[in-house]
Amino acid sequence: MEGENQTALSDFIILGFSNLNDLQFLLFTIFLMIYLCTLGGNIFIILITVADARLHTPMYFFLRNLAFLDICYTTTNVPQMMVHLLSEKKSISYGGCVTQLFAFLFFVGVECLLLAAMAYDRYIAICKPLRYSVIMNKALYSKLAASCWVSGSLNSVVHTALTFRLPFCGNNQINYFFCDIPPLLILSCGDTSVNEFVLLFIGVFIGWAPFLGIIVSYLFIISAILRIHSSEGRQKAFSTCASHLVIVLLYYGSSIFTYVRPISSYSLAKDRLISVLYSVVTPMLNPVIYTLRNKDIRMALKAVGGKDLTFKFPFP
Repeated sequence: MEGENQTALSDFIILGFSNLNDLQFLLFTIFLMIYLCTLGGNIFIILITVADARLHTPMYFFLRNLAFLDICYTTTNVPQMMVHLLSEKKSISYGGCVTQLFAFLFFVGVECLLLAAMAYDRYIAICKPLRYSVIMNKALYSKLAASCWVSGSLNSVVHTALTFRLPFCGNNQINYFFCDIPPLLILSCGDTSVNEFVLLFIGVFIGWAPFLGIIVSYLFIISAILRIHSSEGRQKAFSTCASHLVIVLLYYGSSIFTYVRPISSYSLAKDRLISVLYSVVTPMLNPVIYTLRNKDIRMALKAVGGKDLTFKFPFP
């Protein structure tokens, strides 16, 4: 009977903002503006860092990867959220839910690891400046980026396979904005203990370990910055790291809160707000934070405005 119920489940109902009927159009407008800003800002970062040869450095190589990730993972859920705000039918097919969960976990996992790689790059640049070009060579930063993508895909495969091996017996209403692990585990009528263990176990390697690595890197970075004698030098060194640190705190704070804790402690009504922060708002803030006080980006923009530049992709 349990298998029959699971087979009969052909789609899920995404409740989302269904309790805010009077605000549907306003929310649609807000999400549309955020999504367009996210696309525009991150595409801008990719194009401007490709166009200017001075930005063909490891730091901006990682930043291009981050911008591409933000475009991809916000696209996995925001367009569907907007469609559901304006339509009566707020459903997603079983296969569509599998695809959305896989894609979202893939991009989220890659971003967690990529932020750690970016912290390592800043650590080498500030703490070992004379050896930076030797240590952070093309081979190393290419391997770091590739390992982030491969690890993110493995993380996604494991969690998606474990989640959809569970039975869903009749109740198909997901009290969330999109298909994610916590609401699906709560919805399942089967034993989720293995899922919870794997979620916490892998979360140590995808979430906590990179986060602690970033913290340690920044302790060394701050110590090195404080030893710089000139205030101008300290300010320049700190400005290259401050934007990355802000993104780390926003992203890791919300994602670790969502995934790396027992399922019994979840309250979907409250956690939905956290999910909006890391899946919708943070991708929009990345371009703003990284470019607002970035002199290299401003100089590249002036260069693009002043002459025709041939786009040559600096990828290995």
